Amino acid sequence: MAEKVLELTNGEFDKFIKEGTALVDFSAEWCMPCLMMAPILEDLSERFSGKIKFGKIDVDSNREIAQKFQVSSIPNLILFKKGKPVERFVGLTNAEDLEEKLKVFI
Repeated sequence: MAEKVLELTNGEFDKFIKEGTALVDFSAEWCMPCLMMAPILEDLSERFSGKIKFGKIDVDSNREIAQKFQVSSIPNLILFKKGKPVERFVGLTNAEDLEEKLKVFI
């Protein structure tokens, strides 16, 4: 099964957020709430397939991007529309709450 939440790097990030609506998960491998958030995002990526793209950025490997968007707490989800951040969700949240918040943007 292909990964639905794309692992992004510096080179891919700008292209990924440029068109459409994209939710990017800023996280780290050592962050327990981030690890708990991963299956929620996998599930939501299926529910919003074709409407919202899902990606993730490792803040340790991509510090420049994390700093550019002032990510100081993780997990930190930023919703982009046509390359511009339009909403931010900080901390662990459940699938139902996040789904309701995302529905507003489609």
